[in-house]
Amino acid sequence: MSINLEELKKINDLLNQITKTDLLIVTKNRNISDINQLINLGYVNFGENRVQEAKSKFQSIITDNLNLHLIGPLQTNKVKEALKIFNVIQSLDRIKLVDEIVKFKDSNDSIKTDKFFIQINIGEEDQKSGVAIADLNQFYNYCLLNKLNIVGLMCIPPVNKDPTIFFKKMMLLKNGINKNLLLSMGMSNDYQEAIKCESNLVRIGSKIFT
Repeated sequence: MSINLEELKKINDLLNQITKTDLLIVTKNRNISDINQLINLGYVNFGENRVQEAKSKFQSIITDNLNLHLIGPLQTNKVKEALKIFNVIQSLDRIKLVDEIVKFKDSNDSIKTDKFFIQINIGEEDQKSGVAIADLNQFYNYCLLNKLNIVGLMCIPPVNKDPTIFFKKMMLLKNGINKNLLLSMGMSNDYQEAIKCESNLVRIGSKIFT
């Protein structure tokens, strides 16, 4: 496995034209060598799907600028550990998870997480994680009531459907609750469509690695 520098440059060239969108490099199943190479190239924003994998890889990387996001589902029994590893948790999706985070988030200085995204089940799919669209307002207000720093909304659109439909729906949902929130949407196969729909963060992995 290696880094496709040509593809990475192409993505960066596009994002440099659109200053409101940042790149989050998804490093799940990638090795330490690739991550260190990306850090040496100046990249600091990384996304991981699993708590244990992120811990095993990133605990040996020492840099003050690293910005690590959890973009996969978070089990309640992994909350305490996740809060010590990730700067941002993007997969906030249920009341029980909020309650567990609240128990630990102000407990000691080792807590790193200071920003959260609400994951929305934008395609209303039974097999997908995320807050139901109908429950978003109530869930968002519950998070604020519990003093969680909600900075954005995240989604994974259905496979084999036009992602633009769902990205536009995310824009409407965001504007309906707080226009200042960020949007984390768009992955390797649909990031260009997401950028057109004002995504602030595109999560790209497989397109960057060969």
